[in-house]
Amino acid sequence: MSPADAADAHARRAHAAAALFSALGDATRLQLLMRLSASGPESIAQMSEKSAVTRQAITKHLQVLSDAGFVAGERRGREHIWRLRPQRLREVHRQLDRISRQWDDALERLRAFVEEGDPHG
Repeated sequence: MSPADAADAHARRAHAAAALFSALGDATRLQLLMRLSASGPESIAQMSEKSAVTRQAITKHLQVLSDAGFVAGERRGREHIWRLRPQRLREVHRQLDRISRQWDDALERLRAFVEEGDPHG
């Protein structure tokens, strides 16, 4: 793979990761994911019960999560039932693992530099 191709692939991965983390960057959306993870599929009406968030707001948050691939919805009669798509959460986990490894590598290089000194100077 050429350096330009590698840079392009890196940029595509970063863009995809940013979209995933952006969808997770809201407390209400995280609460919805946790609820679906704990209780299984639910309707918007069920999710809005005992919640300070309106049905309209829940619908908008679920659409953001759906666009990012974290949840999927289907019509059952008059209700829209939403379920978690765990494969997307696994993808986020892989992204975080990759970032963690990069930080570990960078910290190891810094440690080696501090302990051994600048080989160029």
